[in-house]
Amino acid sequence: MSWSKVILSVLLLIPASWTRDSRMNSAIDVAAESYANGEYEQSIQDHLAIVEQFQVQSPELDYDLGLSYHYAKQDDEAATYFDKATIAPNKVLSSFGFNQGGVILGNKKEYDAALSKFKSALIQDPLNEVARHNYELLARWMQRDQERQNEDQNKPEPSEFAKRKKAEADRLVEQFRFQDALQVMSEALQQDETVAAYQEFIGSLQEITEIDKQ
Repeated sequence: MSWSKVILSVLLLIPASWTRDSRMNSAIDVAAESYANGEYEQSIQDHLAIVEQFQVQSPELDYDLGLSYHYAKQDDEAATYFDKATIAPNKVLSSFGFNQGGVILGNKKEYDAALSKFKSALIQDPLNEVARHNYELLARWMQRDQERQNEDQNKPEPSEFAKRKKAEADRLVEQFRFQDALQVMSEALQQDETVAAYQEFIGSLQEITEIDKQ
């Protein structure tokens, strides 16, 4: 779906309090460099090394790991770390965690859950324009999709007469006789209401003939 081209927030967070130890500082630099270079598998290992070697636990590190897993195409692991980041006391970081979790759910086509994540991101930080964009984009897409589903459910089953007229119109379209094709479908619709099953096709013919008249 087109909505899935949502903006992914890329934010590598390195708290200053981590840098008090020179060895930790070096480990952070290594992790930041592998991430910046797009070496996401290596970035995962470098960030996990910070956890293992220095027993660091923080929402910032969880968020960084989430990003690394996400770009390494390991979204199940990424979602786990983004969820951990949502409990950050820092509302901005929490908001980004919710937003990224929503992106993952959206890509899995779990749209209701994704929308809820984006909403939570805005509750945490109403100024998070990335989350606002994602929320509004997905909400509009879901509304249009529901409308399309309702239209499809309400479409009548075309009769044999309607199918023959559609085939006749298709042959005319192949000859670029769009006006004639539109006339066939319009007259058929007056005789048989099930021709409305091809309303989208009729609408396209109307648009084409209007352009030809200009």
